[in-house]
Amino acid sequence: MTDINTSAQDGREAGAVEQLARDDVERKRFLKMAGKGVGGAAIATSLGAFIAACGSSSGGSSGSTGAAAATGSTTATTTMSASSTAMSTDLQIVNYALTLEYLESEFYAKVGASGLFKGSTLKTLKLFGGEESEHVVALHKVAMSLGKPAAKPTGKFPIKSASQVAKLAASVENLGAAAYLGQAARIKSKEVLAAALSIHSIEARHAATLNLLTKQDPTPNGAFAKPMTMAQVLKVVKPFIA
Repeated sequence: MTDINTSAQDGREAGAVEQLARDDVERKRFLKMAGKGVGGAAIATSLGAFIAACGSSSGGSSGSTGAAAATGSTTATTTMSASSTAMSTDLQIVNYALTLEYLESEFYAKVGASGLFKGSTLKTLKLFGGEESEHVVALHKVAMSLGKPAAKPTGKFPIKSASQVAKLAASVENLGAAAYLGQAARIKSKEVLAAALSIHSIEARHAATLNLLTKQDPTPNGAFAKPMTMAQVLKVVKPFIA
């Protein structure tokens, strides 16, 4: 765990992806933990994609254990400060994700009630809406454990025609997947990362399904998904908040 301590001494708490990329023991521990609820193989695949997309290094440094021992008190104080900052950062990310999930859940509820879809397509959209609602419940619970959850926003969505709504749904899901990927390297807690990975996988599957429904490429960015920053995502989302 030398690399993590070194990061603390530098005044920077290593993100969970960075820690997992560097430390094989931590990685195996995380996969065991995540596999309980999601499936170890799926998490392993997703983790590999996250590390590749975020550009995390798999190499570590030798560290300076002597210097760490000589400045134990300072390191402890720095670590406590970094821990507090990490918790604040993770809460910000969870609330950001929660806000997006609130909007997605409301969007699907309005789509389901619009009468524009029938049969298997309506069934699929309702299934996706139900899963987004489950994401809301899960993220709200995580936010509660970290601090104060984000308030539920009021959405405003153009519901005009079946084709227009289907394309909007595809855009929303692709945006959601890119949003989770964009925050991966910033997440400090492995528990939060596990939750983000499991939700990211579902958002990506929703996106691929809706891309096919709207006759688009199911993997528009090829073999590696492209992340989006919080600023980029919020700029797109802003028109849909009343």
